[in-house]
Amino acid sequence: MTKLKKSLLVVAVILMAFAAAFGTFLLVKPDEDTGAAAIPAAGEAQAVRPDSRRLTSPQRSELTLVEFLDFECEACHAVHPAVEKLREEYGDRVTFVVRYFPMPGHRNSRTAAVAVEAAARQGRFEDMYRKMFATQKEWGELRNSQAGTFRSYAEQLGLDMKRFDAAVADPATEERVAADQRDGMGLNVPGTPTFFVDGERIGTPRTYEAFKALIEERLAR
Repeated sequence: MTKLKKSLLVVAVILMAFAAAFGTFLLVKPDEDTGAAAIPAAGEAQAVRPDSRRLTSPQRSELTLVEFLDFECEACHAVHPAVEKLREEYGDRVTFVVRYFPMPGHRNSRTAAVAVEAAARQGRFEDMYRKMFATQKEWGELRNSQAGTFRSYAEQLGLDMKRFDAAVADPATEERVAADQRDGMGLNVPGTPTFFVDGERIGTPRTYEAFKALIEERLAR
């Protein structure tokens, strides 16, 4: 083998190794510290799963509306009243689903999601979900950890604090949040809030009236 061929072979091996390492890097969620799981392929990611957190479970669901949200996201806070109003109007016909999608630019979004999921372990998902949006202006955009603030919300809601603390510390709770986020990344969720109607991603309606019209049109199909 000539020196040139040997050199080319060495370069090829180095490039292959670099490509493999770089590919692995791309499959890791950027806001995970350690042990991040790979993003599922598009065919594997799902907008809603059997264990997804539901705000409504009508006996005869005609439509499923899924929201990937971040509790620290101001846009999610802005659309929240419209979603609540729609839920009041269509809760007996539409399944409203919440998926956690904490954004890396928000210091406390993941901590908030873990706190909500910990409350869900005691059947209080909706109460903590509402609490986070009702208080967002008090803790949103703060740079220091708000874990203590979220724990105080759990106390205000009358949760069993021993169970709450155990759930927050349980890696399975964090993984539950991460699983939602992996689905969102696999579905190319660009940011929050992002909505899916019966598995199809839609542009977020700008007004309550536009959102209502969209739901009415889908229900009429």
